[in-house]
Amino acid sequence: MISQLTPTLFWDTDISSISETEHAAFIIQRVCMLGTWNDWLLLKAGYGLQKIENELLNARYLDQKTLNYFSILFNIPKDKFRCSFFQPSAQKHWTY
Repeated sequence: MISQLTPTLFWDTDISSISETEHAAFIIQRVCMLGTWNDWLLLKAGYGLQKIENELLNARYLDQKTLNYFSILFNIPKDKFRCSFFQPSAQKHWTY
């Protein structure tokens, strides 16, 4: 399945070193935040909605748009996602 996904999703890693079972959380997060519709369909067919839901609930980081979308899709409040409790380590710019 990973060879069929958009290659630019994994620009920073060697695709041949990624295991679909061991690195499922990494693959799911990348596709959900940055993937195309075809990537989503492949992901859903490969892992199933239950696995995707579990991995996203335990993700340490999801951008706000992704968090909002999957909160609505799975009908789960945003505060149930693990990422809603973690703040990004990079601080925002000062407002002058």
